Amino acid sequence: MLSCIVCMGQNREIGKNNKMPWYIKEDLIYFKKTTIGKTIVMGRKTFESLPKVLPNRKHIVITKNKNYSISHDDVLVVHDIDFLRNYKREIDETFVIGGSEIYKQLMPIFDKIYITKIYKNFEADVFFPNIDMKVFNLRFSSKIFYNEYENVNFNFEIYGRNWNE
Repeated sequence: MLSCIVCMGQNREIGKNNKMPWYIKEDLIYFKKTTIGKTIVMGRKTFESLPKVLPNRKHIVITKNKNYSISHDDVLVVHDIDFLRNYKREIDETFVIGGSEIYKQLMPIFDKIYITKIYKNFEADVFFPNIDMKVFNLRFSSKIFYNEYENVNFNFEIYGRNWNE
């Protein structure tokens, strides 16, 4: 199963200058809890924005740069996004974690979308693609939480592909 996980502002903003424009500890805890022990897929820029290789997760980094390599047991570099079209058939859930272009290209094959939705606008240069609500249905929506540090409300949502389309 191929899923994506994203935290985004009210206007689908997800980043600025290769960083998240907010700090929401609860989202980081949710991300860790949801992806621990799983495979995470990302573009090169997203990988380089991480503080380190995330523990207890296999990383797949997608880049067009054929000379790009990482020597780490938990990191696989691939140069063709179509690799994921076959990889998604594995039994375990695999999570795409960014960036915007990777989300956009893989949206047609996502089975689930996990969103931390922040109810505030942020200055951003990277955005999450539109979700076609004819293809995906809201399956779960948490209560709304408040984060004091950012002074924002947010919640967690999970969308599933509508297989009856």
